[in-house]
Parts: sequence; structure tokens; C-alpha cells
Amino acid sequence: MPAKLISGTQLSQELRTDIARRATSLTSRNCQPGLAVVLVGEDPASQVYVRNKVKACADTGVRSVLETYPATLSQADLLQHVARLNADPQIHGILVQMPLPRHIDPIQVIAAIATSKDVDGYSVMSAGELLTGSPGFRPCTPYGCMKLIESTGVDLKGKHAVVIGRSNTVGKPMALLLLQANATVTICHSSTPDLGRFTRQADVVVAAVGHRNTLTADMVKPGAIVIDVGMNRDDAGKLCGDVDAEPVKEVAGWLTPVPGGVGPMTITMLLVNTIEAAERTANAQQPIGHA
Repeated sequence: MPAKLISGTQLSQELRTDIARRATSLTSRNCQPGLAVVLVGEDPASQVYVRNKVKACADTGVRSVLETYPATLSQADLLQHVARLNADPQIHGILVQMPLPRHIDPIQVIAAIATSKDVDGYSVMSAGELLTGSPGFRPCTPYGCMKLIESTGVDLKGKHAVVIGRSNTVGKPMALLLLQANATVTICHSSTPDLGRFTRQADVVVAAVGHRNTLTADMVKPGAIVIDVGMNRDDAGKLCGDVDAEPVKEVAGWLTPVPGGVGPMTITMLLVNTIEAAERTANAQQPIGHA
């Protein structure tokens, strides 16, 4: 029986309906959620991503502030802009679009964002909160992957999950989130010999290595959940993931499509994090004794 497709587009729409409801509630309390998006330079892909994020805000009642700067902006000036946004009570989340121009150190910029506004979940502090299981913002793509897995109804307790990829933005936080869900986790990567030896044992595979056809049908356990994070192009220029999708469909139990799987969830989880940041602010401002 072919795998059930896990539609990130459909799940994203469902979550955005709830986001809009929560945004309306916050706005009625004089705390409209606010997201600042900072774009430095004119990278075409970044411009598309930023437009999509701004539109998603408009569609859900989240106030967006887009700040664009030339590629010649100095690191010191960018850090000043971040500090100003940190101090703005109407901004609950700050996102500095990557990549940055080469003369700017992204680690320093991310570190400058207040932890309470790090809705991308990329800072060292946010990573530490994830590692220790403390409340904090989870990186949007792995957070979205977890929502997609949850939508299958499969309890991860005791399941074996294999993550292919070890990046700070997807692979490592993905493994930690799976651990928090009581899965047994194996991390594989480009230097792992005989990758199939691990994936054939896996109840869940998250492919996030950035190379097409990394996961083939003979490497998949029958009935497994396969989450494809990859964004690649095939020989014809068509968008594809890290999974050899058509053959894998005949083996897996669930599979995310590319496009329409993980992609729509990333921006949605950014909005979820922004809403959560605003709710924390609103709750902190609530008078003591107010019901």
C-alpha cells in the first residue's frame, strides 16, 4: 500500500487558523504580536523568503516590520539596529534573514538578539534551552517536522528515529526534539558508512543532508515515517528533496512531499513562536489578581 502523504500545506493552514485566533485575542488585550524582519543585501532567494514571511504575518493578524539595508551595512550598524528592536516593546520577535554579507559575522548578530525575541531559535541560549528541556523557542524547521510527525498519530515513545544531517539549524535540534518525545535517536551524516544499515532499523527517518536521492527505497523500513527536509533540483530542474520519493512511497507508511511538506511548516512555526513571545509579554503585563 503506498505511503500516506503528510501535507504540510494542509497542516500549516490549520495551524494558521489558530494563530489568527490567538493574534486577535492578543490584539484585543492591546498586545498585537509584532515580528521584525531584517534583510541585509539583495540576495534573490532571501527576498522571496522575506516576502513570504511578511505575507504570512498579514494573513494571520501579526504585525510585521520589514527593515531592508544595503549589503554595505557595517556589522556595528546592524548590531545597533538589533539593539533598537530589542528595546521596542511592540516587537515580540526578531528575525535577521540569512545569509548575511561576508563581512558580517552571523554568530555575533544572532547572539545580539534578545533571547525573549529569538523566534528563529538559533541563538546559543535558545540551543541551551532546547538541550536542557527548558521553555524556549525551537528552531522553526525541526519544530515543524515534529508537528508533521505528530499529525500521523504515531506515539514516538520507544520508537527508533534516524536523523540524516548534523547542522545546527536542523539536524542537531531535530535529534533533541525527538529525544524529548522519548524516541531513541541515531544521528547520521555525510561521513556515516553504510547509511542504510541505520535507516533500515528506523521507525522514523528525517532526511536533512541536502543531497537528492540520499534515502532510497531499499534503505527504508516498511511502514516507516519519512520526513524529507531537503530542497534540491533534479536533472530537469524540478524541485525535489533528499528522498527518492516515488520508490520510497511504495515502502514507507508516511512521507512528506517536496514541495508541500516541510517547507510550508517553517514559516508557520515562526509565527507560532512569535505568538508565544507576545503571549508571554501580555501575561507578564497582566495585573496581579486579574482573572
